[in-house]
Amino acid sequence: MPSRRINGINLSYEDTGQGTPVVMVAGSGAAGRSWHMHQVPALVQAGYRVITFNSRGIPPTDVCAEGFTIDDLVADTAGLIDHLRLGPCRVVGTSLGAYVTQELCLARPDIVGQAALLATRGRTDLMRRAMARAERRFYDDGGHMPPPYAATVRALQNLSPATLREDKEIQDWLDIFEIAPVSQVAGYRAQLDVDVTTNRLAAYRKITAPCLVMAFADDLILPPYLGQEVADAIPRARFVEIPDAGHYGYLERPDQVNKVLLEFFARGV
Repeated sequence: MPSRRINGINLSYEDTGQGTPVVMVAGSGAAGRSWHMHQVPALVQAGYRVITFNSRGIPPTDVCAEGFTIDDLVADTAGLIDHLRLGPCRVVGTSLGAYVTQELCLARPDIVGQAALLATRGRTDLMRRAMARAERRFYDDGGHMPPPYAATVRALQNLSPATLREDKEIQDWLDIFEIAPVSQVAGYRAQLDVDVTTNRLAAYRKITAPCLVMAFADDLILPPYLGQEVADAIPRARFVEIPDAGHYGYLERPDQVNKVLLEFFARGV
């Protein structure tokens, strides 16, 4: 996994395939490799060059435990695109990565040709604020749960009822979650402080890049209505809701997600 000095930090990334570039921005606590299970193979097979990376906070990229802002994450993404001379390119983000992508569309419209925003939002509300406070408090108080219990909670929070009721399928997910728990490095704690604290929907009316907003019907973390608001704010944005999918919809329903992404990309920059 190569590493380059980007925007003042050592940023680790992977560059896979050949063709038109797609940059993929992961969510909170997730490594760039999270895209490689399903999205990267499908995109490479379709003729795209895919760049994934570990955002600051997630090793081997610099942890930056002292803290950072959304502007830092946006500048890191822009810096990588500039370093690899990719722009204007397609950018895909999920959850925190979608928020970064939205802000990138505003900060550097010259380097974003198309943007796909998965499981996103443009404002906060009482429930989202409560969840963010609770997660930060849990981490600060030690943040330890027995692995089987942590895996169960993670499944309930991030997967759809359709998956939860399938014994074989949910056992596979529980095994994965227990083997690969959510990151507990100090950089992940810093990522938890990067939150949507203001209403950004009015600002998104200035986004000019063609945008796809994809929501997951059973997402408890960022429900579809929040994504619909983003789509309504961005001029000419397309909104798609994937059924039987939770917050990890890009992993839970990869065939549907990849189909929608490829159809969107085929419309051209």
